[in-house]
Formats: sequence, C-alpha cells, structure tokens
Amino acid sequence: MISDFIYKYYIDPVKYGEPYNIVETITYAIILVIGVYLLYRWFSNSAWLSEHGIKLDSSFILATLPYVVLGGVLRVIQDTGMITGDWQYLIVTPPIYFVLFFFTLGIIFIGGILKKHGLIKDFISFYALIGCVSVFVISLILILWGMAYTHIDLFILAIILLMALTSSVLVWSCMRYVLSWEYVGDPLYIALIFGQMLDASATSYGLTFHPAVHYIEQHVVGSSLIQMTGTAFVMYPLKLVILFPAIYIMQLYRKEANPAFWYLVLLAMIVVGLAPGVRDMVRMVLYV
Repeated sequence: MISDFIYKYYIDPVKYGEPYNIVETITYAIILVIGVYLLYRWFSNSAWLSEHGIKLDSSFILATLPYVVLGGVLRVIQDTGMITGDWQYLIVTPPIYFVLFFFTLGIIFIGGILKKHGLIKDFISFYALIGCVSVFVISLILILWGMAYTHIDLFILAIILLMALTSSVLVWSCMRYVLSWEYVGDPLYIALIFGQMLDASATSYGLTFHPAVHYIEQHVVGSSLIQMTGTAFVMYPLKLVILFPAIYIMQLYRKEANPAFWYLVLLAMIVVGLAPGVRDMVRMVLYV
C-alpha cells in the first residue's frame, strides 16, 4: 500500500515526466523549507566555515548564481535524451536539486581548503569561476548536440530574453519609482525579479508561440490558472502577486532576521524562478 503511494505520487511522475501533483508539490515545498533551515544552522554554527573565511553574504549569493543556471542547463541534458538508463533520473526535478547541492557543497569545501593552504587568494572568485566554467561546459555539450541532432533557434533565445528583460525593467521601475523602493537596486533583488520574469516569459512563449513543440505547464498552481484563464500569459500576474509582497516583506525583516537565514531564503526564491526559467528557455531553443 505504501509502495503504491510512493510510486504513484513520487517515482512515476519523475520516471514518466508527468506534471507535478499536489502531494508531490507539498512534499518538495516542505523539503525546501527544511533544507533552508539546515543550511542556516550550518552557516550560523560551522567553525570550519569561519576558519576558512567563508560567510553567507551578498557576494556569496551572487557567486552562487552560476550554479543556479547550471541546474537549468543540466536539466536539459535529460530532456535531450542523450543519457539513457536510470542515471538520467538523477538530473530531473527534484533529484537534480540534491545533485547540484552536493556538487556546490563539494566546491565550497575544495575552495576553502585551497584558500587555507594559500593556493588561491580569493574564495569567492574561485567559487564563481568554477560555477561559470561548469555552465560553459554543459552549454557547449548542448550546443554540439543541437548542431548534430536538431537545430538551434537563436530567434527564440532572443525573444524570450527580450520578454524577460522588458518585463523585469517594467517591474523594477514600478518598484523603484512608483513605490519608491530604493532598496530594489540591490543586485540580489534584481536577480530575483529577472529570474521570476524569465520563468514567466519562457512559459508564456512556449505554451503560446513555440512553432514546433507542444509544451505543458507542470506546476499545479500555474497549470490550474492557465486552464482557468485560457492563456499562459497569466504567469506574469501570478509572478507579480508573489514578487511585490515577497520583496517588501524580505526588506522589512532584513535587519531583524538573522543575516544567514535572510540570504538563504532569498537564494531559494531566486532558484525557484531562475533555474526552471533557464531550463525552459534552453529547451525551446533546442526544440526538445
């Protein structure tokens, strides 16, 4: 009985690429909350991090963004079908989050050790560089695969990026000049806005305009709203309903909350927008 439940709500959706169900969504939301809390405890109490001069601040979060993008492009590797067998399920959502977590954690440990022994001067630069190189390698693999087995549509890439940038500028301008939120000039808030707008733009374009592939919205709330309204562009107001109060509340508690916890929550918010946005955009460019 229990095994049937696990297969129905957790294993089969991953194995067969089914849309998220409500049980799965709630479970992964709980895991995300627990994960953020455990990371907060680690960053707050780890003598090893303090010893190696690694702290959770704005620079660290910005240096982590390449790893978020890496999650998006790595997910497309499975979409292309170039990996077969059970190993491919390690890079689908949500297992890929655990894979990226341990990869990132490994780089943090390596960087800390290298800095301690004087082999690198700056941990943040090393950490960010490894993330960027990883994104480049996976992107190069996807480009070569696309050239060999399908085609690469740079027009779609340009359109989605233009939609994301335009909507991001409009949202940011409203916050900055209409609401007078001067704090949205923080690069972390800009990354949050762009990530969510990229996700909305990729979904809206893919479900409405993509010329060859029929895509579906996999998330429970998004798919329900699309069915109710009849348009994928409902993703924009959905994101705005979340973004405006989220940024306001985050800033309200920025000085009161523990800095490590505040940064981790903001990073989690960036991840859930930017990573799927990158994945959807790259899929559409490669027609997979």
